[in-house]
Amino acid sequence: MTASRWTAADIPDQTGRTFVITGANSGLGLAMTRELARRGASVVMAVRDLAKGERARAEIAAAVPGATLDLRALDLADLDSVRSFAASLDPFDVLVNNAGVMMPPRRLSPQGHESQFACNHLGHFALTGLLFPMIRARVVTVSSTMHKRGSIHFDDLTGARRYSPTAFYAQSKFANVLFGLELDRRLRAAANPVRSLLAHPGYSATNLQTSGPTGLARGFMRLGNRVMAQHVDQGVLPQLYAATATAAEGGQFIGPDGFAESRGYPTVVRPVRPAQDPEVARRLWTLSEELTGVRFVIPAQPPADAANPTADHATGSASNGR
Repeated sequence: MTASRWTAADIPDQTGRTFVITGANSGLGLAMTRELARRGASVVMAVRDLAKGERARAEIAAAVPGATLDLRALDLADLDSVRSFAASLDPFDVLVNNAGVMMPPRRLSPQGHESQFACNHLGHFALTGLLFPMIRARVVTVSSTMHKRGSIHFDDLTGARRYSPTAFYAQSKFANVLFGLELDRRLRAAANPVRSLLAHPGYSATNLQTSGPTGLARGFMRLGNRVMAQHVDQGVLPQLYAATATAAEGGQFIGPDGFAESRGYPTVVRPVRPAQDPEVARRLWTLSEELTGVRFVIPAQPPADAANPTADHATGSASNGR
């Protein structure tokens, strides 16, 4: 195996580790839950629809006898649901901010935020902040190559004046990168050993592309999934690497190594330059705290109740694209 050919087979034993994965009932979240369960991890499956979540849990249990799966309800677009979910958890090792919505018609969350920004960014920002005192090892936030087309519409966050499903999806994925990198800066400043990493799946065939878009956009996405996209089991590798590989470092963005980062094996990729701007990141952070009511508290050490709180058991490394 070369560094650029890291696969799920390279995930070593994860027995004793607990992962919280949002959107664990379908697509990348389902594939990630299955692979981690195969390596002995316990997984908290955070899902919006419990009925769909139960079917996903049964599917994994059939494929991985003895899998330890804890199914819980979480609607990331509803901050009340985020708070209820966070209050129910015990300390754990890795949070994977995976769930998302993609290019739906304009609608608002229960708290009045544009739905993509609410689910993809604000919900995960609040969840990470509320859970941070319980996280022992890593936070992995899943973004997209679409972040390269994004910017923060600070003067029109809800799209009230002008809304484009694509532009507001790109905004949410741009926000993911700003958040993941700013969290890394703050962790380093606090000398906290928890790592913040980013990942993206390239162009991978999941239901995300067809559950949000409408009309011609949905038809195009459906066709693209059939003829251009890589299989979800390949697309999930960057976030599996970010969540488990010892060589993965805080602040890294892991994506596919192929043409235009659309497919391939995990490697370190470079975020678009505006997403690396610390001033924009700090502005978004402050605004996100105001909109969610969640203030981050980053102690110098993770929870002390774990026998080996910062141990990472995986081996292998992604090739460095920087």
